[in-house]
Amino acid sequence: MPYVFGPVPSRRLGISLGVDLTPSKTCTFDCLYCQVGKTTCVRADPGPLVPIREVIRELDRKLEHLTPDVITISGSGEPTLHSEIDQLINHVRASRDHKIAVITNGSLFWREEVRKKVLEAHRIMPTLSAASEETFRIIHRPHPSITLAMVIQGLRDLRQEYQGELFLETMFLRGINDDQEEIDALNQLLEEVSPDRIQLNTVARPPSDGKALALDRQRLEEIRKFFGSKAEIIADARPKGGDHSHDSLLILVTEMARRRPVRIVDVANALDIPVNEAENVLNSLQSEGTLFSKEHEGDLYFSG
Repeated sequence: MPYVFGPVPSRRLGISLGVDLTPSKTCTFDCLYCQVGKTTCVRADPGPLVPIREVIRELDRKLEHLTPDVITISGSGEPTLHSEIDQLINHVRASRDHKIAVITNGSLFWREEVRKKVLEAHRIMPTLSAASEETFRIIHRPHPSITLAMVIQGLRDLRQEYQGELFLETMFLRGINDDQEEIDALNQLLEEVSPDRIQLNTVARPPSDGKALALDRQRLEEIRKFFGSKAEIIADARPKGGDHSHDSLLILVTEMARRRPVRIVDVANALDIPVNEAENVLNSLQSEGTLFSKEHEGDLYFSG
């Protein structure tokens, strides 16, 4: 199934069934920290990137056998670039009881037509990680037509129109956006946007660019206290899993690792299996050439 993947472990959502609406790595940004890799197609204009009817058919088939915590519209690029994202959201709302989350970089909400297409999602989870244009361009390497001011205005407008849960992620990179001046300015912007929750994150898997360095837990805790009661650290959150047969384990682990690099402990936590079983599955998939491994900051990650 090229469009529907998972279930995969989500540090923010539990067990998530993902829907990928972008071909290859199509995005408005080319973020330093992206765990999926470099953006191969940087664009800013929405379009019918993949056939939405095929996406919906695949999702319906998958849901005949699975009950995820949430259906997550995310994947390998920016989902709001798909001009028919509303058809997917409306289909799920009309035919299923599942919650729908949209994980987005928030770069296109300055466009009214984009905001309107996602208003029926139960939760929207955009990103705001910079308070200055210079830092914004260093971290996100956006399409030339997109500025930080446009992103901020889009988030303000979304907050005014959207009735669901707005969870805003802030990705911190050591030496880039973690000084107190940047954090003070970010805090002011976050107060203006007024999300329901502020989720603090840092690099947890091999990034697109080696300049993306993680903050330690102590610094994240200091920032969390500064941001106040809405803020939480999600970098080390561990989702719960369920029961899986041996054959389904092979399929699930392969799908997880092909979408984003995973550690042995990630697989064990997500699928609720012993660590040694997760290790055996990953090593087996690596031996047959389905996955390969790479070390990052002392941890071994597996990817497809």
